[in-house]
Amino acid sequence: MSNIILGRYIDGGSIIHRMDSRAKLILSLYFIVIVFLCNNWQTYALLGIFTLACVLLSKIKMSFFIKGVRPLIGLILITVLLQLFFTSGGTVYWQWGPFKLTSFGIINSIYIFCRIVLIVLMSTLLTVTTTPLEIADGLESLMAPLRKIKVPVDEIALMISIALRFVPTLMDETQKIINAQRARGVNFGEGNLFKQAKMLIPILIPLFVNSIKRAEDLAVAMEARGYQGGPNRTKYRQQHWHLVDTVGIVVFLALTGGLMLLRG
Repeated sequence: MSNIILGRYIDGGSIIHRMDSRAKLILSLYFIVIVFLCNNWQTYALLGIFTLACVLLSKIKMSFFIKGVRPLIGLILITVLLQLFFTSGGTVYWQWGPFKLTSFGIINSIYIFCRIVLIVLMSTLLTVTTTPLEIADGLESLMAPLRKIKVPVDEIALMISIALRFVPTLMDETQKIINAQRARGVNFGEGNLFKQAKMLIPILIPLFVNSIKRAEDLAVAMEARGYQGGPNRTKYRQQHWHLVDTVGIVVFLALTGGLMLLRG
């Protein structure tokens, strides 16, 4: 659980840290879109080099990003295996019943692996260089036009901010509960799948109860401080669009042009 880094902010003074949260949110979503432009090894190589350059610019150790990818290895492997053995086309190297290993399957599984890893790395870069409060403020600013159709933008931003803030706390608390259960002799790796699922009950119940208590305490604290949401609420930290944000947009547009040129 300690390897999950969603919502964990790492303080720093890099150029990525100094970018406006709105720019980082826009570029992160845009990156997910342009990943699907890749259709050969040249385009994936270009996007991989670009992602590595962004990671290096953040001045955060690469080992930290690798550590964050580890909890998703199981999901990534399942997705890759499905592509590997259920994709038809090309030369058939091996077949057994519905399973077949083809040249198209091998290529698609490699591309899917690269695509997921790139998206995870860029999403991680967003969360570790931007505080949850900045992410919430950026989303609130970007969704501001939705107020005209009565969408509760401020409440949505508040929920996202609280959720991102408490994800690391809940993960740390889950790890503490697991360690406490292991100290009492519980082995979570024994038995079949049903028994292992049953062993999660002593973890989920105290975690659920503690989460409810924490939510009640937070609600009381916000009410005691007179919190009121809404579009007229002022903010202590003001957002400012800088030259580096504009440069980031231009760089991503140039990257898109490069991907279009390299597409087969």
